[in-house]
Amino acid sequence: MKKRIRKSTEERKNEIVAAALKLAGDIGPDRMTTEALAREVGISHACVFRHFKNKGAIWKAVGEYIGKLLAVKTIFPDRSLNRPVDRLRDSVIAHLTFIEATPAIPAILFSRELHSENDKLRAFFEGLITSRHQYFSDLIAAEIGAGRFRSDIDPEDAAYLILCLVQGLAMRWSLNARGFHLADEGRRLLDLQLDGFKP
Repeated sequence: MKKRIRKSTEERKNEIVAAALKLAGDIGPDRMTTEALAREVGISHACVFRHFKNKGAIWKAVGEYIGKLLAVKTIFPDRSLNRPVDRLRDSVIAHLTFIEATPAIPAILFSRELHSENDKLRAFFEGLITSRHQYFSDLIAAEIGAGRFRSDIDPEDAAYLILCLVQGLAMRWSLNARGFHLADEGRRLLDLQLDGFKP
C-alpha cells in the first residue's frame, strides 16, 4: 500500500489554489464546486475547508496568486529596454503571454463569482487593473514628454485604451476557443494603437 505523504498547510493551500485555477480554465469558475476541487487535488471535501473557511476565501487566494504572478511577469520587463514605449510594449505582450498560459483568467474576470458573489475578489482585481493603468499612464506620459507621442494625448485615456485592447483581445481569444496566438495578435494590434499616438 502506498504511503500518503503529509503536506504542510502552505503546500496544501497552494495545491488547492492551483487546482481551482485549472478547473476555472477547464470547466469555468461558475461550475467549479468544492467537491470537484477536492477530487482534483485528491483530498477529502472536509480537507478543503480545513484550509479555507469558504469558497470565497479560495477565490481570494486565487486572485492573490494571479496578482503575484502577473506582477512578476509583467511589471518587471527586460531591464535593457530604456525607452518607456518599449517597456510598455514588453509589459503588454508579457501580460498577454501570461493570459495565454493561464486561460482561466478571462473566465474568472467575467464570471458570476467575481461580479455578483465575491466583493473581495472583485475589489482585488479592480486594484490590479488600477495599478496596471497607472503604470501604463506613467510610461505614456514619459513618451509624450520625450516628444515621441502627441502632446494632445491624455496619458490616462491612452492607458485605458491599452487596457481595453488587452481585455478585449483576451475575451475574443476566450470566446474563439483560444483559436489564435494571443501574444502575436496583441503585438500586431498594439503596434497599430501605438502608431496612432505618434505625432
